[in-house]
Amino acid sequence: MDARVQRSVIANLSLRPNAIEVGPFVIGWDPTTDSRFVNYATPQLDAVVTPADVTTLVAAFRDIDRVPRLEYVTSCAPGLEQQLIDAGFTVEARHDYLVCSPDSLTVPATPDGFEVAEPATDAQRAGLVAVQNEAFGEEPVATPADIARVRRVQDNGGVVMLVRNGDGVCVAGGQATPPSAGVSEVAGIAVRKECRRRGIAGALTAAITARLFATGVEVAWLEASGTDSWRVYERVGYVPTGKRLYIALD
Repeated sequence: MDARVQRSVIANLSLRPNAIEVGPFVIGWDPTTDSRFVNYATPQLDAVVTPADVTTLVAAFRDIDRVPRLEYVTSCAPGLEQQLIDAGFTVEARHDYLVCSPDSLTVPATPDGFEVAEPATDAQRAGLVAVQNEAFGEEPVATPADIARVRRVQDNGGVVMLVRNGDGVCVAGGQATPPSAGVSEVAGIAVRKECRRRGIAGALTAAITARLFATGVEVAWLEASGTDSWRVYERVGYVPTGKRLYIALD
């Protein structure tokens, strides 16, 4: 499973507007944002990495004016972490990733008074991005580039869904990357603070996952940012499976 998840990371980064192959790495570069969570690199599977490769990778990040940063499944590059640390990188986080299959998925009912839907207009996409930005500690606004990024996920075959209340206001949102070899990452699950602990996150996660499986995806995976989200994901059928590393040179 580790290799399948790492392949999906490589495929997702390769869909960035200006993806760059740098030796044994792929950098996902989106010139419209300087977000470190959008612009980062990952190693190719079975790559043999040398200190010179790391130096070249750092230079490539400097050339595009982005923070050198990687995310990857640790077992797929077992010696890479030490090489990066030797080059001055610092570990940001170590995360477990969780996996769901069609057989393990449980889809709860959507809480009364709320509706799960796919954004069909740019105004709806903007509302979704604003909710995500607010939930992740950023300004609750959406730029034209943000909206275009969501539209691109949809156009490339990914899944984007929102939750709106009875007044039609977006209160939650999330997405899944365009599938690659039967695998897709679910990410960006966000709920407005005043609407949390009502079952919305679980219903949204399950709805996105169910839509993936309906299109033929075999494996959905995600990462939990804390104990509360971990419980939400486990309740709808996600199971801890492997380890991922976030590491950067600030």
